[in-house]
Amino acid sequence: MTAQEPSSLADPGHTEPEPESSALAWLPQKLGLQRFASWVPIRSLARRHRKRILTHLLSLNERDRYLRFGYPASDEQISKYAMSLDFARDEVLGIFNRRLQLVAMAHLAYEPAPQRQGKPAMAEFGVSVLASARGRGFGARLFEHAALHARNRGIETLFIHALSENAPMLKIARSAGATVERDGSESEAWLRLPPDSVSSHVGEAIERHMAELDFQFKRHVRAFGDFIDGVAEVKSQYRDAGKAAKQ
Repeated sequence: MTAQEPSSLADPGHTEPEPESSALAWLPQKLGLQRFASWVPIRSLARRHRKRILTHLLSLNERDRYLRFGYPASDEQISKYAMSLDFARDEVLGIFNRRLQLVAMAHLAYEPAPQRQGKPAMAEFGVSVLASARGRGFGARLFEHAALHARNRGIETLFIHALSENAPMLKIARSAGATVERDGSESEAWLRLPPDSVSSHVGEAIERHMAELDFQFKRHVRAFGDFIDGVAEVKSQYRDAGKAAKQ
């Protein structure tokens, strides 16, 4: 699972529990003004975005594919994964740049109902960020947004399965207060989520609305830019035609 920020890894076989208060404190705090001070527009993706998702994943280099999927995924395997995304059950989140390129995305996979008896309701988190968009904390922001989304849907635990060498992903989990366990080449992390609240639902609704406004603004700006480019191209053609007629 690919992310950005560097981190040191835990010792083999070592479990790093965090106090429950630490694991929960970051979520409510992020719902206030601090969350919007450095806001990043994160948009929920749907079936109509499948082509953008595929383009994003195919843009990952060999190393990033290995970290994201746990193996050096081929184009065919990535295409199969993108085509199998269940948008009705899971949540897929994305960050777009000004050119409406999907530069970062996360997959929040919910366990099929009914979930395991005696086990807390869980969802698994996976993320990828293009090399050109790294160093901006997009992986951590997607993790926060996914946690808020899961929390508001009654999920008690956010789960991450990653290669132990995927230091950036493990750092994101630790920074959120997750319990991280390393077993050789693989690591697992669990983050307990607090119950949903009025403020958590309001916070998610505001972010969703702002992200949609941001996307529509970028879409209109791009359309206007394409129109201006088209006008310039037509003028250039008329100018060239006039010059040719005079010769």
